Amino acid sequence: MSSLEVNLQHNMGNFHLDVNFSVPNSGITALFGHSGCGKTSVLRAVAGLLKTQKGMVSLNDTVWQQSNFFLATHKRPIGYVFQEASLFSHMSVKQNLEYGLQQIRREQRHLKMTDVIDLMGISNLLNRSTQHLSGGERQRIAIARALLTSPELLLMDEPLSALDYGSKQAILPYLENLHDELGIPSLYVTHDPNEAAMLADQMILLDNGKVVAQDTAANLLTRLDLPLASYDDAASILEGTISAHDATYHLTWISMDAGRVAVSREELPVGKIARVQIQARDVSLSRKFHSDTSIINILPVTVINTRDINDSQLIVQLELQDGQTMLSRITRRSGMTLDLKEGMQLYAQVKSVALIN
Repeated sequence: MSSLEVNLQHNMGNFHLDVNFSVPNSGITALFGHSGCGKTSVLRAVAGLLKTQKGMVSLNDTVWQQSNFFLATHKRPIGYVFQEASLFSHMSVKQNLEYGLQQIRREQRHLKMTDVIDLMGISNLLNRSTQHLSGGERQRIAIARALLTSPELLLMDEPLSALDYGSKQAILPYLENLHDELGIPSLYVTHDPNEAAMLADQMILLDNGKVVAQDTAANLLTRLDLPLASYDDAASILEGTISAHDATYHLTWISMDAGRVAVSREELPVGKIARVQIQARDVSLSRKFHSDTSIINILPVTVINTRDINDSQLIVQLELQDGQTMLSRITRRSGMTLDLKEGMQLYAQVKSVALIN
């Protein structure tokens, strides 16, 4: 059963919002699309910050909006994290967290403050002034404060957009842990496909106020009929299990039914489910298996489809033997040399693999 049901229609000048989707009762669902496509408007409507002209919003069969009924924001069991961390500057970190905790009655508190502090790795910041925190630290505090309201739904509006690259990389592991540790369903707004790939279980692609597609992140990222596959940083997500650690060469092997790939060694238990991200530009194709190469990640694949990206490059959609799909971005000249056809059996040579959880 879906946790969140959304069906909204709203006119804002020349922009018309018309969306209908459902969100699972666990995991992170990314609302993805370019700027101005309606992502934040949808999030604000779910939160009750935007009262749409028509529509329905319900969580776990409890109606928040329908016909002439509209539940105020403060009565909706949500946690909201904005692009900029809206912390109280006159309070310490601990006082900001306590403020979040005080927003709900004691009997409704499902999360302990100590657990949230440990989850977000902020125990060393509690006595600090919020004015002396980095951007990444501020966002971690903002997320922790939202969690301490014990929300049934977490809404995040591009929480990493104001951060530099280093701060983003520092906070991503904490966001990844939210799903594993808490299981609170989250609606996550982003325009960054790499963020969506790393964090989201499901993706909803918006364009011009409408839902273009909804599926698992792995499936949407590799569909050639959608714009994501044509991005310069187009990538694929593959899922497998940690199968072995190589102490000699400091590698961790991740196995799938279609083969295995290696990443730099990570101290993870054998048998743990893991996802990896592979950039399309890091995948070359060969008709034969090569052992005389520096590339150690080689997977047998089948060509599903191809599409020209520009005058010199094309994107190739590939299927692994276990049914998972991946992308390869190569030159049109290479495509002609290989004489690519649907159903052709090839080997995907993967130069780089990134573990994402």
